[in-house]
Amino acid sequence: MSIRKNSFVEGEYYHIYNRGVDKRNVFSDKSDIQRFLQSMREFNTKNPIGSLYENSFNKELGGKASKLVQFIAYCSNPNHYHFILTPLVEKGVEKFMQRLGTGYTMYFNEKNKRSGSLFQGKFKSKHINSNEYLLQASSYVNLNNYDKNGIIKKSLNASSWIEYTQSANFNFCEKSIILRQFKSKKEYEKFALDAWRNTYERKEQVDDLEFI
Repeated sequence: MSIRKNSFVEGEYYHIYNRGVDKRNVFSDKSDIQRFLQSMREFNTKNPIGSLYENSFNKELGGKASKLVQFIAYCSNPNHYHFILTPLVEKGVEKFMQRLGTGYTMYFNEKNKRSGSLFQGKFKSKHINSNEYLLQASSYVNLNNYDKNGIIKKSLNASSWIEYTQSANFNFCEKSIILRQFKSKKEYEKFALDAWRNTYERKEQVDDLEFI
């Protein structure tokens, strides 16, 4: 078994991403997106887990249960996803991602009567080693499924952007590490959109920019 080069340190932040094998779509309809989001929540626990169907009878699982990781931001596109995570326990990222990848692949394969790998090898990761990088990464992940003007590109997408910009009761992500650096959500929204437009300009010159 190959050993991952990256070592995930508690309290540090990481950009985690992967895409479908052969660049195939891994989310084909809204139920797939909902299942993936449910998996993100319910597999994020130190407790032993069964199927999501079994877990539906235990409302505290993935809620009050001790978590493996803390989400800072996330997005899903038809053929790939991006997360910003920090591990809360030793091997938290590895355990969570193994559960998520295995659980969602089993669901997708059963639903579509297929077998084999769904994602392109092991998930990819980058250590976010500065505050500037963290802010830029939050823009990149939050807006990854939006166009340069902040308009969502496709219906089969989900992201934490709404948590960061609207006064809604969405509390999946720990946003304070980002938002406390701005006077208001509107100020963060302007910063993130400006940063995302710059990314789009780079995209015109760099093909396949981290599965954009």
